[in-house]
Amino acid sequence: MAENKTQKTALSVIDFINSVDHEGKRKDAFEILEMMKNVTGEEPKMWGTSIIGFGDVHYKYASGREGDWFKVGFSPRKAKISLYLMGCDISKADTILERLGKHKVGKGCLYVNKLADIDVRVLEEMVKEGYENGHIGTENH
Repeated sequence: MAENKTQKTALSVIDFINSVDHEGKRKDAFEILEMMKNVTGEEPKMWGTSIIGFGDVHYKYASGREGDWFKVGFSPRKAKISLYLMGCDISKADTILERLGKHKVGKGCLYVNKLADIDVRVLEEMVKEGYENGHIGTENH
């Protein structure tokens, strides 16, 4: 069985965020970093070269596939900020998403352009739920 392509690394989270070209996205990334540290009580770890994750979870699917991942995380990508909230069932979170502000939803991901577009308190609720319910429910890793 193949391992996940994205693995936890010893790369520096701070160096990674400092390497983000766009000043606004870099500022937002530091704000998300602090919020996730406060909510989870965990130290961030780099996963691959571009994802910052908090907490660890081991998963095993009925198919036999298993691996390790993080409970919540994010990546300040060029186009949008990707938020990974594994234990927060985004597809069933209509009421909370209505309060969030401008965003897009992908499979297991939430995408925002910038923090100014959303209610950060609502995002914090989602991070808390994702961390506390930190499981993985799809086979897309």
